[in-house]
Amino acid sequence: MLEAYLDHLRVERRLAGHTLESYGRDLTALAAYAAAAGHPLDALDRQALEAFVREQMTRGLSPRTVARMVAAVRGFYRFLVLDRRLERNPADDLRPPRAWPALPKFLSPDEVETLIAQPDTSTPLGLRDRAMIELLYATGVRVSELMSVRLADLHLDEQFMTCIGKGNKERLVPIGEQAAEWITTYQRSARRALLKGRASARLFVNARGGPLTRVGFWKILKQYARKANLPRSLSPHVVRHSFATHLLERGADLRSIQMMLGHADLSTTQIYTHVLEARLRVVYDRFHPRA
Repeated sequence: MLEAYLDHLRVERRLAGHTLESYGRDLTALAAYAAAAGHPLDALDRQALEAFVREQMTRGLSPRTVARMVAAVRGFYRFLVLDRRLERNPADDLRPPRAWPALPKFLSPDEVETLIAQPDTSTPLGLRDRAMIELLYATGVRVSELMSVRLADLHLDEQFMTCIGKGNKERLVPIGEQAAEWITTYQRSARRALLKGRASARLFVNARGGPLTRVGFWKILKQYARKANLPRSLSPHVVRHSFATHLLERGADLRSIQMMLGHADLSTTQIYTHVLEARLRVVYDRFHPRA
């Protein structure tokens, strides 16, 4: 059915190649959703299609992308009706969700563990990378803040650090026990090896003993993402979003998360409640016997 519809778009509607590719990906996602639910494509009803749309929102797709997916789904079922494969169109008045800001992308806890395990900690650079990723996920700091951490900012025995954020505002951020242990190990061996006798106030240094840059860390993270088969869109900000989302999922209040992230306005932090709302709805649709 999908091939017939895409052929229709290609031959009769003469859609551009990139549009066909986008529609193909959208409808392949719909087919995967139907297969996971144990239903053929032509048996999905309006309720199932609405649940599919909500599930796409939980992936962090923009409203524009989801709106395109809805258009693809509506066109597909319209084609099935015209082709007399269906009597009625279950997507006839299917609408995209309201246009809130794109939900932040984030990793699952298992994906975070996979990422953290990638560096080879038998080498100085691998040990440094492990300490950096541990600290990023443990604190949710911005990448610029992570690269600016000084030795004097750390209070590892008390498991917190001082962070200078936007507007030169200072805040205290807790550090988890595991992150504190990796930082301690990095300081005692790998950092000294990288500095080669030179002095630096920065916690994290590059292979030549100089300060590590934001771009340098971004490239390091991308390398480990490829190695772990994680999404290509992985960035330091995705790890920051993961930190906040996982805290909220486990019961942390928004005000505390706001303080740790260094958001000036609570409304900025509230985007994470949309993530939970969308995910809860997907869970409800999938598991409630009368959903």
